[in-house]
Amino acid sequence: MAAPEQDAFAAEGAWARRMLLREIEAYGALRDPAWRAAFAEVPRHLFVPSYYAGGADLLRFDDPDPARRDRWLRGAYRDEPLAVRMRDGELVSSSSQPSLMALMLETLEVRDGDDVLEIGAGSGYNAALLCHRLGDDRVTTIDLDEEITASARAHLAAAGHRPAVITGDGAGGCPTRAPFDRIVATCTLPSVPYAWLGQCRPGARILAPLSTGLILLTVRDARHAEGRFLATPAYFVPLRGTPPAPQGRLTGLPRKALDSETFRFALTLTAAVLDAREAYSLWQRERRPGRDRFGVTVADGRQWAWLDDPEGPYAWPLGMPDGN
Repeated sequence: MAAPEQDAFAAEGAWARRMLLREIEAYGALRDPAWRAAFAEVPRHLFVPSYYAGGADLLRFDDPDPARRDRWLRGAYRDEPLAVRMRDGELVSSSSQPSLMALMLETLEVRDGDDVLEIGAGSGYNAALLCHRLGDDRVTTIDLDEEITASARAHLAAAGHRPAVITGDGAGGCPTRAPFDRIVATCTLPSVPYAWLGQCRPGARILAPLSTGLILLTVRDARHAEGRFLATPAYFVPLRGTPPAPQGRLTGLPRKALDSETFRFALTLTAAVLDAREAYSLWQRERRPGRDRFGVTVADGRQWAWLDDPEGPYAWPLGMPDGN
């Protein structure tokens, strides 16, 4: 988006950002003034010059119809995920829901001087928020798709930020920019890539979508990490180049199981070992546990999901996205 076009949307965009802040705060995020300032000052519309609304309806900043341009700008500041790139009818890149982004960024608990790796460049908006908080030289974002990284780089430059934007396989991390204090993924994983641990400083945090939840790991060293899921649900585009997580077959189950989002989450975590009926029986027996009762341990080349206690009776192996 060229400078004159940016200026044309600046005033209305500032008003729309204030409305977005209210929505995010109502969600319970942005308690940290530094992140509130980032969301207040980084213009999201620069990162979504076009996006799909309601299926195949492409809204663009340069639409000749003023009404559609207004729809584009208002939509850019709704607290909703936006589909920004489709390929052969499949969603390959999106801009996440801002309130969920705010929750994730605050959960990272970054400190001044931290180095952060983002897995999945997307539109570049999340990287821009990190740059606002930490400075451009502390932020690295990586994506497998060259078109996505080129677009993210351009959007970031338009907003005045120049972090390291790398084209590469996010499952392998970014060894040339390591070590990192925080790793945050904006794409769903079937399990935790071991390479990430070796690129983290001791005590680093990793926050990543896994199944339909967000796992927050604390890294002890290059071979050990452990943590629990956040309570909130999270749905992201899968990390490209990794196999899909097992889903489990929803057969022979009562309607209340099929309708339960938390059961579907538990079923995905246990699918490598339990069939759907076994998973449902466990879920019922353990008082229908929510996401935050589950966790993940990575230790000495193995990783497993667990309920309540990493050394307890309920543990299930996770697949390895790096093929090990």
